[in-house]
Amino acid sequence: MPPVIKSFGERIADALVEDGLLTSKQVEELLEQQKKEGTRLLKLVVEKAIVSEQDMTVSMGRVLNTPPINLSRISIIPEVADLLPREVAHNYKVIPVSRLENKLFLAMADPLNVLAIDDVKRLTKLDVVPMIASEKSIIDKLSNIDASKSGSMQDIIDDAKKAAEEEKDPDNIEVSGIAVEDVNLDQLAASSEEAPVIKLANLILVQAIKDRASDIHIEPFEKVIRLRYRVDGALLDVTPPPKQMQLALASRLKIMSSLDIAERRLPQDGRMRVKVSGKDYDLRVSFLPTVHGEKCVLRVLDKSNLSASLDKLGLDPDTFQQFKAAVDSPHGLILVTGPTGSGKTTTLYSALNELNSPVYNIVTVEDPVEFQLPGINQVPVKKEIGLTFANALRSILRQDPDIVMIGEIRDTETAEIAVEAALTGHQVLSTMHCNDAPGAIVRLDDMGIAPFLISSSVVLTCAQRLMRRICSHCKEPVTYNEKMYQDLNIDPGIFDGVTLQRGRGCERCKGSGYSGRLAIIEAMTISDEIRKLVIARANTREMGKIAIAQGMRTLRMAALDRARDGVSTLEQVMVLTQSH
Repeated sequence: MPPVIKSFGERIADALVEDGLLTSKQVEELLEQQKKEGTRLLKLVVEKAIVSEQDMTVSMGRVLNTPPINLSRISIIPEVADLLPREVAHNYKVIPVSRLENKLFLAMADPLNVLAIDDVKRLTKLDVVPMIASEKSIIDKLSNIDASKSGSMQDIIDDAKKAAEEEKDPDNIEVSGIAVEDVNLDQLAASSEEAPVIKLANLILVQAIKDRASDIHIEPFEKVIRLRYRVDGALLDVTPPPKQMQLALASRLKIMSSLDIAERRLPQDGRMRVKVSGKDYDLRVSFLPTVHGEKCVLRVLDKSNLSASLDKLGLDPDTFQQFKAAVDSPHGLILVTGPTGSGKTTTLYSALNELNSPVYNIVTVEDPVEFQLPGINQVPVKKEIGLTFANALRSILRQDPDIVMIGEIRDTETAEIAVEAALTGHQVLSTMHCNDAPGAIVRLDDMGIAPFLISSSVVLTCAQRLMRRICSHCKEPVTYNEKMYQDLNIDPGIFDGVTLQRGRGCERCKGSGYSGRLAIIEAMTISDEIRKLVIARANTREMGKIAIAQGMRTLRMAALDRARDGVSTLEQVMVLTQSH
């Protein structure tokens, strides 16, 4: 019998088993999943976070007989890094580490890539010695080198001052108060293409993405510009750009967003796409005229925040079961409620990812389309030409949809069509603005939807908030005084045997004690008992009592669970659930 020839992925998997990083059972499960999905075995291992990238690199190096290298622990001198054009390095996921006479030691994510090795040899005229490193560490190292070259905000400010002093041109753009209407547009377009302005725009975007900011605020005042990033829901001041670059910076961002640089009196909205550390980010851009110029807000849309499935949303088991049952139901209306920025749309996209299949016709109508999802038909609302939520929905229902997602139910007309669609065999997902899960029912009633229609169409209502996570690098035990428990109106005894935690504040979390956020969700399934209350037009308190008796975990309960688990703090419970 001829020997079985194993694939490269299977050889690596065997090495991971030998190194005690995978079990034979895990390898069997991964191989089974690989056959079903047609995905590379190693990609599955990394995606499921079963083995760290660094451990994977060591095992791969052993199989390939290539030395592994930990790039985070070494510094690469600029002369060596510059031996290879940056585009080539990013394209092949390689980085020069050191040079010894005519030998170039090259860190590679894929040392078997002969084409990359040949190209590097041709460009550098050196013999290449491959070393293996994780793809992420190579991208991070390249990004750090690029960032150090682009300079700091202070470097850009110094360059701008030097350029202004050198020019001293009477036609030079001066911004004083609101007198900015007499600017020469040709000069403004030219100034937006100058190196300091391009560097400034790039620095603002790259730094925001590195700091995990969800929004960038560039606000003009009489004598200064204010620059703020929203990180984990809180706005933080950062070093602002110089006032004299206000118009050029605004124009640069407009050019990047395909907007009109000549229009400064009316609001404008646009989009741009940037690549940072080898990853694509979409940014939603909004310009608003103010007394001292245009305020610009950029929303950073990161697709990696979308969960591939509902079980990755981090819900407690009971809430997950309720949400999963509603998503799996063949028809009905699912409503996710909460304030702006509470992650409602992200949760709905995660549900759509779960449902995304060739057997379903999925159509969304959004204002605007935040994330573009393959396999899903997404319609942007355009009120200026009469394409409203209601008009778009009417057309969508003539497109034979199975699943419809409505960005937000804002008016009676949209609510009526959504309910009608749910009653006629479609699954409808949407968001609303209200405080809790029972409140969504009352909101529909206030919009004029008949109670018997609400009770027949709605299958689940949710309320959602985003809770800040304690920074893992400065987490420490904390003891709260009696007043905190009194303010929360809870019995301290519920934390008996539990050590509560907080973040002390460190360099990594910029002294906040928090890093990242997680969703807490209150889910109310519309049971027969709740249907009776809906028809009887009961208030939210009565519906809430029955829902809790049937197993609903309120936002307060979910938040306290996260504090008990040591993931968040009682201060966050207080901030998010004061009215509960």
